[in-house]
Amino acid sequence: MGCSSSSTKTRKSETSLKAALIIQNWYRGYKARLKARQHYALTIFQSIEYADEQGQMQLSTFFSFMFENYAHVHKEELELRKQSLESEQDMRDRHDYVDLIDVPDSYNGPRLQFPLTCTDIDLLLEAFKEQQILHAHYVLEVLFETKKVLKQMPNFTHVQTSPSKELTICGDLHRKLDDFMIFYKNGLPSESNPYVFNGDFVDRGKNSIEILMILCVSFLVYPNDLHLNRGNHEDFMMNLRYGFTKEILHKYKLHGKRILQILEELYAWLPIGTIVDNEILVIHGGISETTDLNLLHRVERNKMKSVLIPPTETNRDYDTDSKHNKVGVTFNAHGRIKTNGSPIEHLPKHEWEQIIDILWSDPRGKNGCFPNTGRGGGCYFGPDVTSKILNKYQLKMLIRSHECKPEGYEICHDGKVVTIFSASNYYEEGSNRGAYIKLCSGTAPRFFQYQVTKATCFQPLRQRVYTMESSAIKILKERVISRKSDLTRAFQLQDHRKSGKLSLSQWAFCMENILGLNLPWRSLSSNLVNIDKNGNVEYMSSFQNIHIEKPVQEAHSTLVETLYRYRSDLEIIFNAIDTDHSGLISMEEFRAMWKLFSAHYNVLIDDSQVNKLANIMDLNKDGSIDFNEFLKAFYVVHRYEDLMKPGVTNLG
Repeated sequence: MGCSSSSTKTRKSETSLKAALIIQNWYRGYKARLKARQHYALTIFQSIEYADEQGQMQLSTFFSFMFENYAHVHKEELELRKQSLESEQDMRDRHDYVDLIDVPDSYNGPRLQFPLTCTDIDLLLEAFKEQQILHAHYVLEVLFETKKVLKQMPNFTHVQTSPSKELTICGDLHRKLDDFMIFYKNGLPSESNPYVFNGDFVDRGKNSIEILMILCVSFLVYPNDLHLNRGNHEDFMMNLRYGFTKEILHKYKLHGKRILQILEELYAWLPIGTIVDNEILVIHGGISETTDLNLLHRVERNKMKSVLIPPTETNRDYDTDSKHNKVGVTFNAHGRIKTNGSPIEHLPKHEWEQIIDILWSDPRGKNGCFPNTGRGGGCYFGPDVTSKILNKYQLKMLIRSHECKPEGYEICHDGKVVTIFSASNYYEEGSNRGAYIKLCSGTAPRFFQYQVTKATCFQPLRQRVYTMESSAIKILKERVISRKSDLTRAFQLQDHRKSGKLSLSQWAFCMENILGLNLPWRSLSSNLVNIDKNGNVEYMSSFQNIHIEKPVQEAHSTLVETLYRYRSDLEIIFNAIDTDHSGLISMEEFRAMWKLFSAHYNVLIDDSQVNKLANIMDLNKDGSIDFNEFLKAFYVVHRYEDLMKPGVTNLG
């Protein structure tokens, strides 16, 4: 009897153990699938982000092309549009300008007292938490003072640490005001609590100016203990595409243009790196096999206004009449052409390329140094390149930012390269943690992670992943519909039987060949297309439930897709020739610029189609079009809100 009872208990225990193991294995598999789906969503976000940056870098070559051709297209107009660059005297008279801006008694935002103190840092943090806007008078005063101090600084700031003076390094912030919880968690900057902010303070959100003001005020209070490195987004041409310019002009309608002008100068004076304890190099992007730190210590960094204004072979000027009158051409803070009678200063090409590399490059696991095809600028550098450059300059480690990482940081190249990224929830709520590093001489780096969010703090992982997936698939579908004509042709070339179906491999090949996003298309297919019981893809379902709205029905679909795809580039280019800031360009300008654009970008669309559409969009028939409204007329419509309904098979 006792033996039978014991045997029964043993069987029950074995059954319970098996059940527990089954549940445990199921949960592990479930969590692994969620993590895989999260990874796929992040891959979509990152691939599209880098493709956009590649488009921005492509503008660089277009502007060189435009400078070489625009004078020949509009010699007379260019001569009429000569504008004097602001003189250095005008910049020195900044007190006269700022003093003319009154701060009315009715203003209830923060009021700064110069010279600034740590009290002003607290004041700004509290004010911005309440969504107050700093008056333009104070914004300009802070920017002018910051520029004045930056001009006295070297290209690389040298910092020493000690057990009583640990150094905190923060990566990209990108408008994430909530991420200034770093100051609450880690303490405000001070002589005993120094910081390095490693670039990309602005763009991609609505609080870039607040971030910049907190950093600049903190820098002015502690110029020896808070260090600012330039990132690839501290660039007025990047700001045109990624939102900071619009933010400034929206918040500061009266003085926004002046703020943008001083920002252009301030960016150029930001140091390009920090060297910690003579052994750790801190730069925004990375290195290449030709990185020359000795040269980078000497370059005139203030001549690097923008990566999108590359040096020409001879820094040549342009003829505007038969008497060979030389007119230098450049852009102002709004991307508009400015001219004067003297040549424009540029860095020599090899120095410009050196700075591009340290602002734009990314590490990879493969040895060697090869073009950064993902971003279109800088390079990919392998472990061998890291070892070579660090050894050459007696350094032990490279700390860089520039890439979103799920955990906020990543270590690679045998511990010699650290990526730090401080903007949590960068792509979507719950998409990634932010992090910062604390350094002290003689000890290993310490990493601190955080995630600032209100909406997702109590949501389970499943819900957070679903939210990310939905957003990622939505933007991917928008990219797909912008290439509908090209994709359709590619599908039909593969569809020899004219069945409307392709194998999954054929469909994935077409998607990658046309879109070039380097995505796991087979894994993503269940969210993008209909697949029959035999595993074949109904390829026209790639475009279901989404279309680009046509401003007029007469517009050809291929033209609509092209204008939608290049709308950001065209907005920057049209702003460049709108020198009177009217928001209008003549039909002649429109046609001339489109001819240059289509030639350079190899856009195979008959010019007559563009002319016809432009004529239709000239609503009052006065020979001019509002190009911003013109480009806004092309937008994507999703036919239902939730692209991924609960219960639908998700990524992976």
